[in-house]
Amino acid sequence: MNDKTRFEPYTHAAGGWGSLKAVGTYLLRERIPIIGAEALWKQNKPEGFACVSCAWAKPEHPHAAEFCENGAKATAWELTSKRLPAAFFLEHTVTDLLAWDDHELEAGGRLTVPMKWDAQTDRYLETSWEEAFAGIGAHLRDLRVEDPASVVFYASGRASLETSYMYQLLARLYGNNNLPDSSNMCHESTSVALPETIGVPVGTVRLDDFEQCDAIFIFGHNTGVSSPRMLHQLQDARKRGASIVTFNPLRERGLVEFVNPQSPTEMLTPAHTDISTQYLQLKNGGDLAALTGLCKALVAADDRALAEGHARVVDAAFIAEHTEGFEAFAASLRTTEWAAIEAESGLLQAQLEAAAITFANAKAVIGIYGMGLTQHRKGVENVQMVSNLLLLGGHIGRPGAGICPVRGHSNVQGQRTVGITEKPELAPLDKLAEMYGFMPPREKGLNTVETCEGVLAGAVRAFVGLGGNFLRAAPDTERLEAAWRGLGLTVHVATKLNRSHLIHGEVSYLLPCRGRIEVDLQASGEQTVSVEDSTGVMHASRGVAQPAADTLLSEPAIVAGIAMASLPANPKVPWTEWVADYALVRDQIAQALPEIFHDFNERLEAPGGLPRPLPASERIWKTPNGRANFKGYGNLVADPDTPETAPDVLRLMTLRSDDQFNTTIYSLDDRFRGIYGTRRVLLMNRSDIQRFGFEVGGFVDVSTAVDDGHARTVKGLRITAYDIPAGCAGGYYPECNPLVPLAHHAEKSKVPASKAIPIRLRAAAL
Repeated sequence: MNDKTRFEPYTHAAGGWGSLKAVGTYLLRERIPIIGAEALWKQNKPEGFACVSCAWAKPEHPHAAEFCENGAKATAWELTSKRLPAAFFLEHTVTDLLAWDDHELEAGGRLTVPMKWDAQTDRYLETSWEEAFAGIGAHLRDLRVEDPASVVFYASGRASLETSYMYQLLARLYGNNNLPDSSNMCHESTSVALPETIGVPVGTVRLDDFEQCDAIFIFGHNTGVSSPRMLHQLQDARKRGASIVTFNPLRERGLVEFVNPQSPTEMLTPAHTDISTQYLQLKNGGDLAALTGLCKALVAADDRALAEGHARVVDAAFIAEHTEGFEAFAASLRTTEWAAIEAESGLLQAQLEAAAITFANAKAVIGIYGMGLTQHRKGVENVQMVSNLLLLGGHIGRPGAGICPVRGHSNVQGQRTVGITEKPELAPLDKLAEMYGFMPPREKGLNTVETCEGVLAGAVRAFVGLGGNFLRAAPDTERLEAAWRGLGLTVHVATKLNRSHLIHGEVSYLLPCRGRIEVDLQASGEQTVSVEDSTGVMHASRGVAQPAADTLLSEPAIVAGIAMASLPANPKVPWTEWVADYALVRDQIAQALPEIFHDFNERLEAPGGLPRPLPASERIWKTPNGRANFKGYGNLVADPDTPETAPDVLRLMTLRSDDQFNTTIYSLDDRFRGIYGTRRVLLMNRSDIQRFGFEVGGFVDVSTAVDDGHARTVKGLRITAYDIPAGCAGGYYPECNPLVPLAHHAEKSKVPASKAIPIRLRAAAL
């Protein structure tokens, strides 16, 4: 704790003056009040740039200010006037910098020159781009001969479609499908679940569906922090009279009430919009049981309607024509006891039946969910139960209805679309072979968890990271960091310094790139890139600010530089020409994936973007049996690793703060939760604090309650009383990542199960 630490409950609505103040504060703090303000007016608009923060949809007719508080912070963070030049690294050893926290490292500003770690001085020293590419290429060429499967090509979710396409081609030309990405840490459960149920790996909702829905069900998503621009759609829906039912362990301000900063009436009066019409605070990991209860209540009501000769509660015609497995699903629900549902979900039967009535009375329902569903041992089943719920009412392929997974990174969905995947069956390998005259590898590659396992086992020998902060985002942090130094080569493409750059291999390079908000001038002129939003629409993005330094290269140029230094020359892969004109890369994407990207360059500028086909939204089911399927039911326990019989065990969920985007920490404050000046807290129910004999404000050491031979402890967290269900706790990500065992992941998708970690507490020895 420090002298700025304080705890003050926040009782205001999300948005409003609090958001405006935060935006102004960040523009001033990063010393860009004019440049930053000018950039914000071009954010998420035609002729402007796509936000580098979340992936929420961009409207065809944007608001005057088409940015949110967190999007403004991300823009200010990238356009900052602060710099970390080579001289900075002469003053600080890597060992010294390891003592800095995540916020301090990134707050230093933009990286400006390529650097190589020097073992003798323990410092990153400036090198030239030519020397960096030559050194990286020499290592990768040797490993390509010895064991190409020992190299991993990781991608964060921010790289453009053009960069991502080039990067996946680099990996496959190199000889492997080792393309883990941030999807593996968040929505891989979606990508596994939905193809089995509705035949697509993404959601079916477009932005205009929000204008036609009359009910929205939200599961495990903190909209006010993770995707604040969505609050516009939620507010509009509420003003039309739509119901919003929220399932979330914590009462999050953005899901309770909202003041629109662009509304003079709301800003100048006490007016606000109540977002949730019913707010159900279920237990951490209780979603599977809650969804089972919702579906059970609907089937029971339908059974009564049939017996009494009334209109059906479920959409029987849709179910008969379009689905498979309803009778087995309904039979399973009928035999599931309400007592078990209540015990596991933490909700009462009456609460779930009330939510079911809202669902049954709605003509068009949207089901929204986030990582609160996907990051569980039964994460795939969680997602499939949302699909089951919507199928009961025929709410797939209907205007104003559908399933809506909300992605995090601004292009994490898009990079998967163009081939960033460890699963060869999801990439257009036959097309790549035809286009570039090589035999793409057909063996499955490594995902994030498997990459970590490979590092621990010594099988992974080199890591190339296209953005991100892999070591901080990954589970089992301390074990992984200890093994990471055994890598022969680590390469990071980045805009700012983070902890992953400081836990280095025997040879390590740091390659600074231009950001998306910056003008990208190449041989053919200023370049445009593209991204895909959460609703499956591609958008053009153009930089509007001058680059932080003239020594920076673009991401496509860096990928091409590594490729040309590491791979044999291939006349069918003109890396230099692609860097000179990104439109040529889009032509390649269109050729490789014509169903989605035909006439890519011509259609990219269409108002509202270029939508990808979503067959399920037209009730075309690309499943093996050609029908939508009821799947993933029959189990109420989302996290079987939690020993429920142990009274001293709590379920911990990791959280993001209001001043955070993924591993980027903008400050140590969390305004919406009333926590200022610290992130080292453990949120607990007051009854649990008393039961354990602790006091509010006391300090505890938190250990994982999993007996696998590895001790995992995070020390010195301050107990903070909070509105969270008994038996549950909350702690910040990534600070609590050391508590997540590598094996504690979704069973079918291997997403780390960070939303229900079994923990034990003991008083800290301070």
